[in-house]
Amino acid sequence: MPFYFLGFASGGPGSGKGTQCAKIVETFGYKHLSAGDLLRREMSSDSKYGSMILNTIKEGKIVPSEVTVKLILREMKSSDNRKFLIDGFPRSEENRIAFEQIIGAEPRFVLFFDCPEEEMVKRVLCRNEGRVDDNIDTMKNRLKVFEALSLPVIDYYAKKGKLYRVTIFSFNA
Repeated sequence: MPFYFLGFASGGPGSGKGTQCAKIVETFGYKHLSAGDLLRREMSSDSKYGSMILNTIKEGKIVPSEVTVKLILREMKSSDNRKFLIDGFPRSEENRIAFEQIIGAEPRFVLFFDCPEEEMVKRVLCRNEGRVDDNIDTMKNRLKVFEALSLPVIDYYAKKGKLYRVTIFSFNA
């Protein structure tokens, strides 16, 4: 299946990935796929992966790569669009490798939303979206996981010349 244009949007929890992706989609005509939204939708269904995803997310851990990539692939195949902006993925080297093997493609670009940790915590705890992982204990774990697993992926794409860093500042009124 030919995918004409793939991009990833990466950043810590609460860094603004979803908000900015919505603007990019509106301006450039991409199909926005949020790995987190796909996982949350799947966990609320009666699928074979639902409860496993719920328990993994509650613990602030990363869902197995194969599961997430299969959900992304299912969405890509069901779309008429061939320009995809995938938000919140890959979160680890294992995710990246699984994506490339299963999808058979690399992104043409990676946007990294570089946001201060205290700003991400504030945003997540104030967003009131009712997400099971929007609490201080899970947030602390998510930030540790992000730093340990996602930053090597960011470095990988930077070395390949595919990374575009977007610096997010904290503004206190």
